[in-house]
Amino acid sequence: MQSLHTPSRLSIIFDDDHAVANAGLALVGLLSEKLGLQQLVEETIDIAPFPGRRVATLVHALVAGATCIDDADVLRSGATSSVLGHRVMAPSTLGTFLRRFSFGHVRQLDRVSELLMTRAWSLGAGPRDQPMTIDIDSTILEVYGSLKEGAGYGYTHVLGYHPLLATRADTGETLHVRFRKGSANTQRGAQRFVRETVGRCRRAGASGALTLRCDSGFFSQYVVQACRDHDVRYSITARQTPAIKRAIESITGEEWTSIDYTTNGEAWVGESAYGDQRRLVVRRTKLSDPRPALFPTYRYHAFITDREGDCVTLDADHRRHAVVELAIRDLKEGSGLEHCPSGDFNANAAWAVLASIAHNLVRWVGSLGLELKGPLVAKTIRRKFIALPGRLTDSGRRRHLHLSTHWPWATQWSECFKRLCKLQT
Repeated sequence: MQSLHTPSRLSIIFDDDHAVANAGLALVGLLSEKLGLQQLVEETIDIAPFPGRRVATLVHALVAGATCIDDADVLRSGATSSVLGHRVMAPSTLGTFLRRFSFGHVRQLDRVSELLMTRAWSLGAGPRDQPMTIDIDSTILEVYGSLKEGAGYGYTHVLGYHPLLATRADTGETLHVRFRKGSANTQRGAQRFVRETVGRCRRAGASGALTLRCDSGFFSQYVVQACRDHDVRYSITARQTPAIKRAIESITGEEWTSIDYTTNGEAWVGESAYGDQRRLVVRRTKLSDPRPALFPTYRYHAFITDREGDCVTLDADHRRHAVVELAIRDLKEGSGLEHCPSGDFNANAAWAVLASIAHNLVRWVGSLGLELKGPLVAKTIRRKFIALPGRLTDSGRRRHLHLSTHWPWATQWSECFKRLCKLQT
């Protein structure tokens, strides 16, 4: 006898006006309210009527995993908009809104992003007087077709855009983003970007020591000078120029220190002087070969730094620059920077800033509400605390959000909501 409780016997009806598609957006909506997202936008951006609710709709859609403007329609399903605290705008309205952005409006949106970071850090998400490491990198946002304004081919021979990103090493927050054409060289605007990033961090409340880590794309005297002007320590991968090669060759055999590296390889770290008051730390590696050569072949990875400490410790810390790729992955995979939705360059630039705001909101929910430490993975927080079904009811002059029974992270979710409610800006 066939059971009545099988998927094939279900009767499907889309008729529940009280259902909430992503009930965890209540956490993000609450934090957005505490940070004053809509009010900041209204006071800062003069682009269209009610820019606050337009920006809030886009940001909350990106938090829910939107990769294009049409995905914002998920916020209009059932009673989802009721947990956000603002009217949800239609995708067509949002597309028109983004296309009205000029370069100046994008900079105004940058200002909103900075003020949100300042307020979040003042609530406890910031480093305060503790040391903080800034990781800077560029990435390629691949696009398809020839109608994307500013898209081009760079050193990767991939059609797309080439933005700069600055992230906070210990949490994965996006500190700054600058959208650029796809043909832009990695160093284009790097000095100004470093100065702007350090300024944003200082104004936001980071009063401790700052350290900048970046790869060889930022190996430039101008980037070094920017760090010196703002009293920022630096650790920058060096390109294999003739001067660098000569400095590497000056390291004698007894100056190399063996380190733990890979299972099938050997590595050593040495140090030499380079330029004015700069240290050149070099890692030499020799990978195992099933047919050993008569003379071993080494690969060298060097970086310049003005930091104190032994070369082995500095090399280990410089390798941790790779955590910037985790933040870039979260911005791309199933999130805003997976797709550039418009053919207009400034619209896509605004979209990138909105994606960084959504990226940070998820992390601030984690650090302020869930009290999680270290770099956070956005898709994990989205799956556990945002993408859960709910239902709104009214009783006793109060609105109730009903969530699934036996939800594995129900206690953490409830505690997070209580902590966010207690935040005072």
